[in-house]
Amino acid sequence: MNKNRYLLCILLCGVLLYYGVPRLSPFSEGAEGIFSITWLAFALIVVAGNLTALLYTPKKPRAVKRSYSKVQKKKKIYYYQ
Repeated sequence: MNKNRYLLCILLCGVLLYYGVPRLSPFSEGAEGIFSITWLAFALIVVAGNLTALLYTPKKPRAVKRSYSKVQKKKKIYYYQ
């Protein structure tokens, strides 16, 4: 479930970058340039964080099915002397 969410967040960030980057001008002066650089930095942080979470989530252990007929139950042996 979480992997789907991480993938969705990466795709949505990609869509926002696709529409936003042509309208940004990071080389302009003043508040417009600062806003553009900050927006791109935050987008990079979002993509990096979601990609890291997607790649490094621990895998769920598979359930091991045991056949009780094949597995012998251990019996305690008592020695009385």
